[in-house]
Amino acid sequence: MSDLNDSQASAGMHPVDAMTAAPEHHHVLLENDKVRVLDTRVGPGEQTPVHAHQWPAALYVMSWGEFVRFDPDGNVLLDSRALATTPVVGSAIWSPPIGPHYVRNVGQTELRIIAIEVKS
Repeated sequence: MSDLNDSQASAGMHPVDAMTAAPEHHHVLLENDKVRVLDTRVGPGEQTPVHAHQWPAALYVMSWGEFVRFDPDGNVLLDSRALATTPVVGSAIWSPPIGPHYVRNVGQTELRIIAIEVKS
């Protein structure tokens, strides 16, 4: 695993990039030198491994499941149940880069997001 992380670091990738650290929850739909488009899915009761998103992204909501985002030490970074408004299917939201974290789906439905990461 350290060889993979070393090669990612030399290629400018975050050492716990989502595609390396949590590939079972992220699928690349398109990638080039400008963008990476990910289909992200977290089912009810599922939890991702610790991973990061090094680029800002436009997030398109395919389905919404309540979730909690934690830092690697288990501290809550975001609880979607506390959001003032819940994103609806078909809406788009902006996300800055997200450092190392993991997500637990605490809802009854799949969380599915298409992320258009803008490489800088």
